[in-house]
Amino acid sequence: MGDEDKQWYVVHTYSGYEQRVKTNLEHRIKSMDAEDKIFQVVIPTEDEIEIRDGQRRTVAKKVFPGYMLVEMVMTDESWNVVRNTPGVTGFVGLGTKPVPLEEGEVRVIFNHMRAETPRIKVGFSKGESIRVIDGPFIDFIGVVDDINPEKGKVKVLISFFGREIPVELDFLQVERL
Repeated sequence: MGDEDKQWYVVHTYSGYEQRVKTNLEHRIKSMDAEDKIFQVVIPTEDEIEIRDGQRRTVAKKVFPGYMLVEMVMTDESWNVVRNTPGVTGFVGLGTKPVPLEEGEVRVIFNHMRAETPRIKVGFSKGESIRVIDGPFIDFIGVVDDINPEKGKVKVLISFFGREIPVELDFLQVERL
C-alpha cells in the first residue's frame, strides 16, 4: 500500500460531539495499531469574530457541523476502526460504500480553513432597529441601513433634529433592541 491509496473520506458523527469522536478515533487508531492505514482526522473549522458583551472574540466555528474528514487507506480493517468508533454514525457515500473526496474538494476545504482573515459574525440585519451604546450618539435608536462585515462597520439611520441622518459605526458601538 503506497501513498497513492491514501484518500480523504467524510465521516458523519453526532452533531456537537465532533471533538469527542475525533479524540476517541485517534485513541482507537493507536490502540488497534492502525496508524499505517489511518493518517489524519480533521474537523474543518474557520475563525469567526463574534461580538458578545461588547467584546470581540475569535472563535473556531465548525464549517460542517456533524462531519469530520479522515485521511486513510480504505480496507476492511480501517473501515471497522472508524465505523465502530463511538459517536460515528457512518461514512458519507453511496449506500454502504464510502466515496472519497476529490483532490480539488479537499484543497478547497483546507484553503478555506487557512484563510488569513476571520469572518465577522454579524448579530443584526438590514432594516433592524438598534441602540447606539458608545460614541457621540450613545443611547440613540436607529435602523440598520447597510452592513460592511469586511470593515466591521454598520451604517445606521438615526433620527436627529427631526431628520434621519446616516452614521457609520463600529459593530462594537451598537446592540440589537
